[in-house]
Amino acid sequence: MTTGSGDDYDRMGEAYAAHAEVSPYNALYDRPAILALAGDVRGQRVLDLGCAAGALSAELAKRGADVLGVDVSQTMVRLAERRLAGRARFRVADIARPLDFLATGSIDLVAASLVMHYLRDWVPTLGEFRRVLAPGGRVVFSTHHPAEDWRWFQRPDYFATEEIVDRFPLGDGTAEVRFYRRPLSAIFAAIRESGFQVDELAEPMPLQECAERHPDSYALLTTTPRFLYFRLRPEASTA
Repeated sequence: MTTGSGDDYDRMGEAYAAHAEVSPYNALYDRPAILALAGDVRGQRVLDLGCAAGALSAELAKRGADVLGVDVSQTMVRLAERRLAGRARFRVADIARPLDFLATGSIDLVAASLVMHYLRDWVPTLGEFRRVLAPGGRVVFSTHHPAEDWRWFQRPDYFATEEIVDRFPLGDGTAEVRFYRRPLSAIFAAIRESGFQVDELAEPMPLQECAERHPDSYALLTTTPRFLYFRLRPEASTA
């Protein structure tokens, strides 16, 4: 997450953490999809960007990864540290800025679950992902589906990159977050410009458990675009 979104999530605090823990969109759709793209992480150095309260970090650590979680929200990092209790490391940082606390070639997997849409410009951040990746490393990330954002927010120009303000019920109140929507072509252009190639593009289905526990959400997630998933690998050097 970036500085502005960190303020948003600091305000939501524990209410958002509790929501993300059980929401079918997170627990039965997004996290399983990220883990499937990540594959075997045993013994690997994993950077969990936009880690929030540590739900994905916990799953990665359980699978044997050495996890460093990063989030711009101090509240979320504090909750993640409390949850993992030493089984992973966490720090407050803005992924829109250089990841200068990480050495070049020090990470096997960068995971960024539902965080890239908080960035207006993806290229500098993806460039940092490439810098910190070790040989054979990969990036897996999820983001809002361009078609869904355009339809849901009824925007007049699909091809625009623009800031959106989203308000939704959370706990006893209303949450407000700001993010950027962009066309699919802009996503691929940023990936190419950053020196990555797409290893896999996924529009996954939720776990079958979702049909039993949340039938309305299951019907929506299996018939309309919601999130979009990528696994990236650095392009081979031509030098």
